[in-house]
Amino acid sequence: MRCPVCGHSDTKVVDARNQRDAPVKRRRRECSECGRRFTTYERIEGLLPQVVKRDGRREPYDRDKLLRGLRKACEKRPVSSDEIEDCASRVESVVLESGAREFQATAIGEELLRELRELDPVAWLRFASVYMNFKTIEEFRDALDAIES
Repeated sequence: MRCPVCGHSDTKVVDARNQRDAPVKRRRRECSECGRRFTTYERIEGLLPQVVKRDGRREPYDRDKLLRGLRKACEKRPVSSDEIEDCASRVESVVLESGAREFQATAIGEELLRELRELDPVAWLRFASVYMNFKTIEEFRDALDAIES
């Protein structure tokens, strides 16, 4: 594994643990050249299922797309990269554990909403406004009322 700071190719694993409720192994690594530590995540790549979009299109499941949506919702919020990765892993495990070859995009969206509600209410509102396609201020008010109750 190459060090993201100095680019040196010799790093060692100083800690490894499985993520709870997720098929991901978290590894803490240290560069033997510069001494900096960084975290990597390892997961098994299998045959990825197809995601059925709202308009009926199908596309391969893409973890990076899930992470981009989470990062956008959590932008400028007190949510760490590790928390975002953990959230993505939990959503992924819930959705993918069924073993189905296809699943609805809405299943990912609903699971993300559940996770974000616990993680950060502002990030939840940001994601919900895009996911639920809010068009009026009243829809925002209704969502705020829902999260506050």
